[in-house]
Amino acid sequence: MPTPRIYCLYMLYIVTMGEIILGVDPGTNITGYALLSSTKTPIDFGCIRPPKNLPLAERYLCIFQAITALITQHTPNVIAVEGQFFYKNAQSALKLGMAKAAVLLAGAQQNIPIHEYNPKVVKKAVVGTGNATKKQMQYMMQRLLSLPTLPEPEDAADALALALCHIHRLPS
Repeated sequence: MPTPRIYCLYMLYIVTMGEIILGVDPGTNITGYALLSSTKTPIDFGCIRPPKNLPLAERYLCIFQAITALITQHTPNVIAVEGQFFYKNAQSALKLGMAKAAVLLAGAQQNIPIHEYNPKVVKKAVVGTGNATKKQMQYMMQRLLSLPTLPEPEDAADALALALCHIHRLPS
């Protein structure tokens, strides 16, 4: 079986102070991930892209293995994952739920607390409206985290937003 491909798009430096939050935007084709310190310093973000020609079970295994590798490398204190989602297509919702389950299992296996956030709550926390577009999310992540460019792909920006949403909910 092929090794999962993780595309790191931006890496700053390892943060030595504060809590580390792993934000994950699960998906069968692209799973966005982001690691932020509780001081809102980006550590790493990008996406996991299992090969599309693999059977679904093996794609979920790739997601699980890649998230496990990120956990091992960065030792996050908490995982923030996209929670409730609704699709008109039940098959799409099922596949997305299984990708999310791979993320939840990776975190649970390492005894990492997991917090789920509704997409509208995340959008409101970082953009100010629950109906923000993907481009608005990318723009706000660039501005709020002082990134030199827009975070790409959109799934990575969503993962950054999930981690930032969790940071906003931490006690001061």
